[in-house]
This record gives sequence, C-alpha cells and structure tokens, in this order.
Amino acid sequence: MKYYIGADIGTGSVKILAVDLKGTVLKVIQKHYPVLSPHPGYSEQDPEEIWQAFSEGIHEIILACVAAPISVGLSSAMHSLILCNASGSALAPMITWADARSSAIAASLKETETGKGLYRRTGTPLHAMSPLCKLIWLKEHEPGLFRKASKYVSIKEYIWFKLFGVWEIDHSIASCTGLFNILTRDWDPEALLLAGISTEKLSVPVPTTHIRKIAAEPLSNKHPLSENTTEWVIGASDGCLANLGTGAIKTGIAAITIGTSGAVRVTGKSPVFNNDVMTFNYILDDVYFVSGGSINNGGLAIQWMIRNIMGLEDDQVSYQSFFDLAAGIPAGSEGLIFLPYLTGERAPVWDADSSGMFFGLKTHHTKAHLCRAVIEGICFALQEVLAGMDQSYQDISEIRVSGGFTKSATWTQILADVTGKKVALVQNDDASAIGAAMLAIRTIIGAVDYLYPEQTNLNYFPQQDTHLRYQAFSNIYKSLYTNLKTQMHALHQLSVNP
Repeated sequence: MKYYIGADIGTGSVKILAVDLKGTVLKVIQKHYPVLSPHPGYSEQDPEEIWQAFSEGIHEIILACVAAPISVGLSSAMHSLILCNASGSALAPMITWADARSSAIAASLKETETGKGLYRRTGTPLHAMSPLCKLIWLKEHEPGLFRKASKYVSIKEYIWFKLFGVWEIDHSIASCTGLFNILTRDWDPEALLLAGISTEKLSVPVPTTHIRKIAAEPLSNKHPLSENTTEWVIGASDGCLANLGTGAIKTGIAAITIGTSGAVRVTGKSPVFNNDVMTFNYILDDVYFVSGGSINNGGLAIQWMIRNIMGLEDDQVSYQSFFDLAAGIPAGSEGLIFLPYLTGERAPVWDADSSGMFFGLKTHHTKAHLCRAVIEGICFALQEVLAGMDQSYQDISEIRVSGGFTKSATWTQILADVTGKKVALVQNDDASAIGAAMLAIRTIIGAVDYLYPEQTNLNYFPQQDTHLRYQAFSNIYKSLYTNLKTQMHALHQLSVNP
C-alpha cells in the first residue's frame, strides 16, 4: 500500500495520519502528553516526553500500515523554546506558546519604534508567546542557564535533530520566532542583538520543502524508518498547514481552527501588516504567506467550564452534556456575555494580563446559560480577529473550519451566525497533519499545485435574524476590554503581589 504520513506535533498531543495520494485518511494515531505550570503564568513541557510520543506514534502507524510510507511531512506548534547543550539534550523544560512570564517585556517593547520595526520585518506580534521575548526574559532572569545553552530551538528542531543529527529550522517555524526577517528569509540582526544571541546559537533556516533521509546509523536501533527509503519533508507550522489542509489558500476563503486555543488565518502571496491588531504573517512556502490572528482561549475555556464550574470529568460524556445544555438556550444567552480571556489574550488586544468575566449575570441565568455564553464568547473573539482581516481581504465569504469543535453542530452553527459567513467543514481529522501530508506529497511528486483533500458537503449557513442579534451583542463584547483594561491590570497586580 502506497501512503504518506502527516505528523502534527501539537501542544497537548502528537497526531499522526496515514493518507493516500488524494488526502483520504487511512489511519490515525494520537499520543498525549501533559503541560506543566510550576508557577503562575508558566507553561512548560518535557521535550523528551514529546519525542517519545512522536517516535512511538510513527512506529505504531507504520506497523498498522505494514509498509514504510513514501514520505513523512512534519507540522508543529509555534513559539516553543528549548535550551539545549552541544549534544542536543535539553537543559530545562520546553517553554510553550502559552507561557506568559515575558509579558512585561513584550508590552514595553511593543510601544517602541524598535518594536514596531521588528514587527514589520519579522511578521511576529510582540507578545509573551514570541521566542524573542522569551529569550530576553531568560537573559535577564536566568543568565546562568541562558549562557550555558549551545542552541535555542523549537520542538520541531529538537525532533529533527533526533532524527538526523543536524540543526535545521524551516522558514515557517523560523518566521514565528520574532527573530527571522520574512522578506530576506534570514535571521534578523537587530532581533538577535536584542535577544543577546548570535546565529551560531540558532539552526540553519531551510525551505519548508527541505528533504532528508534517516541515516542507517546511529538511529537504526531507535527508529522504524532507518532503512533510508522514506523521504522526510521538514514541513511548516501547524497554523500554516491547517490552511493548506482545509484548502483555505484560494481567494475568498479564511480558515478557523479551534483546539486548546484558536486562530483565524487567510493565505496570500504577500504579508499583511496591521499595527493596530498586529496581524501575524508566517511563511507557508516559497510563494504563500499565512496572515491572521490567534486567540488564547478556545477549547481551553470549554474545558475550564466543564471542570471548574460544572464539576465534571474531562470526558466525552461531559462535553456532550455541556453542548446539550448550550443548545437549549437562545442566541445571546438571555443577556449574558462571556469574555474568554482566562489565560490573557493574544489577538486583537495582545494583553497577557487581561482576564475573563461573565457580564450581565442575573438571577434567571442558569448553568445552561453559562455554557451557551462561553461558546458565544469564543466566537465573538474569533469574529473580532476576522473583522481585522476583512479590512485587507474584503471578499472573504467562506470559513473553513477544523479542530475538535467541529464535532459540535451547535458550536459550528453559532460560529456561522456570529460571523455571518458560510462555514464549511472540510474534514474531521486534524487539518495541520493533513496539511503536512499535502506539503510532503507536493514536494515528492514535484507538482506545481497543491492537492487538496476532498471537501464534505457539510456546510453551515448563517441565519440572518440571529446574525443581526449577535452583532448587537458583539458590539457590547468589544467594549468590555477597553472599558475594564485598567481594572484588569490592577487586579492582576494584586493577584501576583498578595
């Protein structure tokens, strides 16, 4: 059987898909691993644990498919940072995109001319998620560890080194570090100077179509693909590949992915800069950029509601109960609005010290109202980012969606009603892993155009009356952060300095 592998190294799990030439999913393997928060605002993982999950998942899917794949394409979460020694071992836990310890550095840098120049060259918003800000924090607060490191890398680079023994970074992952000039496609000297590092401490940038084969040694006893027959395509970031995996490269189509967090993305042949909302601009390949904005709180807010408010276990039965309750409440949750900034927020406010809230809470509101309001709040957040993209892409008429939330018809219909746009479900499997496979297929067969997975006929259309009602609620939603920003910051200071 001829097949290709798309592997997505995510925040909570690695998902590995076997697909055929048409993008049809033949087999799925998923391996989970934890996120640790040893201190408030910290978000860390064990990179070795992620490597083990990745290696085991690749091994299992090959055993299930009997033969080795033609090629493997890689996708990974963005903005991770690992400090490694000369032999490639991690000196400390990996810092994930959600880590907020450098928020003060990002906030101060964002307001300077230096920061604005960095954004225009690197395409990466100034936020605590950025490896640039993480490096500055480490330089200032962990100088011993900072100086001890031989390499500063992402989780994909860490795994790539495990596979091939070389330090290489694809242009896509490099473009979301805040250290990489997306126009010259090389490390940015001013960013490196600010971070206090040199290019020797970073990996060599390569195109997203870069290919390697696993050498017979020294990995022959560690990896099932050591026979040197399978070609590995380094791939891109999970956000860019989600656009590819859903076919959201064509004009007039945006992609929305909701997992732990969420993102709105549009693909074009040039970056789109917006200083007000700091639109990100990441590289997909030699032609396309993916522009948009990410929110911190997607499925995470649902999980919080189920665990902390409903007091239920985080399982499928609880999620079904949550959505059943939400489905019975009318649009607008009878005057209740949820601001989903539970872990601060990225686009469009870029404020790690912001906080969530229920606004309009009254005695007639029940647990079901809270469930509905949480879903609506996440959709309002995505709509606010989408509105910023509409300024540059006036013809967006369709949203292609992916992520675990697509299993809920209630949530998907609310998204259509809030945005006022057609929502198309392309496939239920992981779009980033599909995109990684599609990039690998195009690279290996030498095709000019991408091959897209077949789209299903499952579409959600906005109900006009409901959309108009949501517009009124959305206006109130957008004013909450502006009016309460000062109080949020004061409360944050009280919580961190009791």
